[in-house]
Amino acid sequence: MTRKIMLVEDDQPILDMMDILLRRIGYEPVLVPDVLDALERVKSDPPALILLDIMMTPMNGWEFLEKLRTEYNIRDLPVILFTASPSVEERIALMKDPYLGVLQKPVSIPELKAGLEKFLKKPE
Repeated sequence: MTRKIMLVEDDQPILDMMDILLRRIGYEPVLVPDVLDALERVKSDPPALILLDIMMTPMNGWEFLEKLRTEYNIRDLPVILFTASPSVEERIALMKDPYLGVLQKPVSIPELKAGLEKFLKKPE
């Protein structure tokens, strides 16, 4: 299994911090600041998991997820919404998507590790 984690995030300081954290816990980060570019990359070189910011432009994280699941028919790729918004968990529960989770910003190393390991085998 690939250890690539795609982080779709338009905030450069968060990308920089997550690059360090993901490497520290044994994953290979793929940092994508452009949501449209992220969709193209998923098709050509799918990661093991996507960490997805919700508040982005020109497409938000919900729209990205909808396009990924329906238009691209990629339903079994784990996606963890990476957000500071406390209200997303209710919406996620309604979606009944077994490959969808949430991590609240800011995230600690233990929280990040646990969130990733929920969907992925531990890196060796």
